[in-house]
Amino acid sequence: MSYPDVRPRRLRRSPAMRRLVEETRLAPAELVLPLFLKEGLTEPRAISSLPGVVQHSRESLRKAAHEAVSAGVGGLMLFGVPENANKDETGSCGLDPDGILNVGIRDLISEVGDSTVVMGDLCLDEFTSHGHCGVLAADGSVDNDATLALYAQMAVAQADAGVHMVGPSGMMDGQIGVVRKALDQAGYQDVSVLAYSAKYAGAFYGPFREAVESTLQGDRRQYQQDPPNLREALREVDLDVAEGADIVMVKPALPYLDVIAAIRERVTVPVAAYQVSGEYAMVEAAAANGWIDRERVMIESLTSIKRAGAQITLTYWATEVAQMLRNRF
Repeated sequence: MSYPDVRPRRLRRSPAMRRLVEETRLAPAELVLPLFLKEGLTEPRAISSLPGVVQHSRESLRKAAHEAVSAGVGGLMLFGVPENANKDETGSCGLDPDGILNVGIRDLISEVGDSTVVMGDLCLDEFTSHGHCGVLAADGSVDNDATLALYAQMAVAQADAGVHMVGPSGMMDGQIGVVRKALDQAGYQDVSVLAYSAKYAGAFYGPFREAVESTLQGDRRQYQQDPPNLREALREVDLDVAEGADIVMVKPALPYLDVIAAIRERVTVPVAAYQVSGEYAMVEAAAANGWIDRERVMIESLTSIKRAGAQITLTYWATEVAQMLRNRF
């Protein structure tokens, strides 16, 4: 009887064997949990398009942080959501030491200290009345250089609040260099910079805009990256690394696995990816309809992001998946 000389199936025959030869293995410490802190809330408020995700009150934020750290999550990325009445043309409440974002950073540091990495979103879109990531010029476009001056102030305000890492996400030219210089001059040489280096102007952000109560008019195609372009992403990454980025990130994740892989081959700094709200919401919706196995898809999607080359992944499933991984092994 003839038979194959090589039988790769031998290494797939049991769960124990598959675990033994697993090439890509998720770890809780590589996951970062995005959190939304809403000004004025006394209890958490559900986000309809992100099942299981909430806008936090200050008290519930502390509880969520404690739960994440207990599960072994590697970082927390905080977004502040101010009252609409506090939004203005320049996003000034994002720079305010007593604004909701900086208050939240202080709360997180008070709650978890150095047991995880506390990160602050460094962008103005949640705080501007027009919803763009910077200040507007007379013609309605985003003024790159005027915005950079505000990013510098925002970085120092977050560092004053105790943040471990800032995440400039506005895709302004030169933002990493300006933020790095501002932090250094203020004596915060040890505050790290997570650069949103390849942030695409795609269609996967819809639920996030509900989460931060975005007032965006128009779109962000003039400053975020065009989805068809890969080499442009590599150029952005080169610039950010040269300007002092400690980590570079691709956002969204699953539609841009090729970009993650190309950047991983190009740089020696850690590479991160953000599994954005639309990616999360699609899985939750399909699972709620019984069309997919939710837990398997969660793990499979995150594994694919890591396999592509992301060492760090921001995901709304961070705490749940971290708990699953701890129980799995």
